[in-house]
Amino acid sequence: MKIGLFFGSFNPLHIGHLIIANTMATATDLEQVWFVVSPHNPFKKNKSLLHEFDRLDMVERAIADNSRLKATDFEFHLPKPSYTIDTLIRLLERYPQHEFKLIMGEDNLAQFPNWKNHDKILEYVGLYVYPRPNAATHAFGAHPRVTFVPAPLLDISATFIRDALRSGRSIRYLVPEVVEEMIVRKKFYV
Repeated sequence: MKIGLFFGSFNPLHIGHLIIANTMATATDLEQVWFVVSPHNPFKKNKSLLHEFDRLDMVERAIADNSRLKATDFEFHLPKPSYTIDTLIRLLERYPQHEFKLIMGEDNLAQFPNWKNHDKILEYVGLYVYPRPNAATHAFGAHPRVTFVPAPLLDISATFIRDALRSGRSIRYLVPEVVEEMIVRKKFYV
């Protein structure tokens, strides 16, 4: 099976994540998209990061009715912080029957050379890149292992959603109803 790997903290999962994942699963040759919930991103501070199991639960609830999307806690069982290349190597070892592609926003291409063993990521899996607002073109755009996928241009951020919650503003339509219900019930981000 050909699987797209959509890494993220999903803090919280929002409709932009779902639209990108669904686009990748339905408009490309990918058969499934796995949300790889990251316990701790080495490029992000984790002071506002919900517990990994709460974030995984949000993703699972939001995608429960879509068989093309799957949530995985694979990185929870790896040393922290988790680096993409280390996770990819473990996934390739564990699932040799699958072919993987890394899903990435176009805005991350500029930082991609700073990633641990970025050249090996390209070699082992390659990238499926979706457009992001104001993303600069980058030399990796012409790499044969980088595929640009037309997708809606979305500018929704988890930071905006967390700030809205702290300010008492509505997050309706920014996150799936089931995620909003969970955030409100458990008083996340306030």
